[in-house]
Amino acid sequence: MTWDRSFDFIIAGGGSAACVAAMRLVRDFGFSVLVIERGPRDTARLMSFPAGYMKYLARDDFLEMHHTVPQPQLGGRGPIVPVAKALGGGSAVNAMVYMRGQKEDYDGWAAHLGNVDEWSYEDMLPHFKDLEANSRFNNRYHGISGNLRVSEPRHISDTTEDFILAAQGLGHPYNPDFNGARQNGVGIMQHTFAPWGRRIERSDAKKAFLDPLAGDTRLEIVTQARVDRILIENGRAIGVIYTSNGESRRALAGREVLVASGTYNSAKLMMLSGIGPADHLREHGIAVAADLPGVGANLQDHHEVPVIASTKSKSGYFGQDRGWPMIRNGLQYLLFNSGPVTTTGIESCLFYDPDGGDRPTIQLYCAPIVYLDRDVSSAKPTYGVTFTSCLLRPKARGSVRLRSANPGEQPLVDCNFFGHPDDLRLTLASLKTARRLLETEPFKSKIAEEILPGRSLQDEASLVKFAGQTVKTNYHPSGSLRMGPAIDPMSVVNDRLRVRGVDGLRVIDCSIIPFIPSGNTNAPAMAIGSKAASMIAEDYQ
Repeated sequence: MTWDRSFDFIIAGGGSAACVAAMRLVRDFGFSVLVIERGPRDTARLMSFPAGYMKYLARDDFLEMHHTVPQPQLGGRGPIVPVAKALGGGSAVNAMVYMRGQKEDYDGWAAHLGNVDEWSYEDMLPHFKDLEANSRFNNRYHGISGNLRVSEPRHISDTTEDFILAAQGLGHPYNPDFNGARQNGVGIMQHTFAPWGRRIERSDAKKAFLDPLAGDTRLEIVTQARVDRILIENGRAIGVIYTSNGESRRALAGREVLVASGTYNSAKLMMLSGIGPADHLREHGIAVAADLPGVGANLQDHHEVPVIASTKSKSGYFGQDRGWPMIRNGLQYLLFNSGPVTTTGIESCLFYDPDGGDRPTIQLYCAPIVYLDRDVSSAKPTYGVTFTSCLLRPKARGSVRLRSANPGEQPLVDCNFFGHPDDLRLTLASLKTARRLLETEPFKSKIAEEILPGRSLQDEASLVKFAGQTVKTNYHPSGSLRMGPAIDPMSVVNDRLRVRGVDGLRVIDCSIIPFIPSGNTNAPAMAIGSKAASMIAEDYQ
């Protein structure tokens, strides 16, 4: 076995949280850090274009496809949940939406922990602001001096404009900033892209936080390497064993090991290292280092169900990625930094509560095209619109378990979508709102027909079956190593992110989330990484 040199900190995983934490530990606090990432250092050049990610949605170049276990409540379906496999994590492959969630989310974390300040919204807000270079807002809620570039799409679809007007026609207010004073309402979403050199490009965590440290000897990054196990001696994490180029290697951490491998793989790594439910570990012949039943429990994910309609005439982005339109749009982007390539295509959403409450429970996206995963429908792409109702705070909880003791095998993921009746109830209620949008001007006169669910499906039983057949992930798995107070037997880490029962070990990614935030999780992941670095520095300085 080859021995690598020692570092102050080893980070297992190179996603959004890891990149931020590594940057701050090195740049702000002077520590040495090794980052080990299983994916490549760089993605395809096309992925840096705002619209480029759509070419890779169904490919595994930079994604690991997790086939969740069959779900009885979904008629035996096991939805596929992709997770990132590249330096920069989700920020390198996602649709770039910049969304923090609600004030109540973080205040709920603080209340769960039994304190009034730590992890509250006011505690987290400086981390969001300090990381951000916002092109539109510079106020109490936003910063302009950070590394992460945030802006609006340079191109807005006619269908997006119709959506914003229709939602207002139903009484929803226009909201210019979902990350500001209030979340509810309809508006344009900000994204993590902005001018880099001559063109609008993705601002991922690698580009924003790691690239500026190129040449700094205190930071070492190893890619296309899989962390197989955390080394634990006498109750303390002292390093990791990882596989690189088919060779097993060992790296030592002088201070701590930090786990940031993503919600599924962070839980898997902990269990492979003997940290988790004792009986489950013994089933796979793994010696128990710490009996923590909460490892792999509390899994949460946003999920969505569509309403799809075609339009009477050309609209949105259908056909813009093929043939002459694709060539024209590419040239417009390359020559003039404008046009459809400067948008992700998903430009707007509506935050609201179908029950009429002030706190949104649904994020209803507008996609200016007929879009649905191929495994759940045979609907043919055409000119049209897709509304997806994303449940913000599902009550159901899933799990992550080991498939085997082989580090090369994926874990068993039980997503448990619609595992709680309220989750299904709110989703069905939002389908009614989506249908009302189609019946509201300026959509009403432009819609040709409802493709899905289809006007023939009106009774609750039919819509329940439809929801089970079409529900899909919104790509935000969280919570498998939840943070909690000492009195919570299912908590895995404390409010300092230290793993219970093992010294020198912390978790610093979205797996620590006790309750999923009400919005896309890339921004919270980065803020968690920033706060983790601050706490670590406090503990050692």
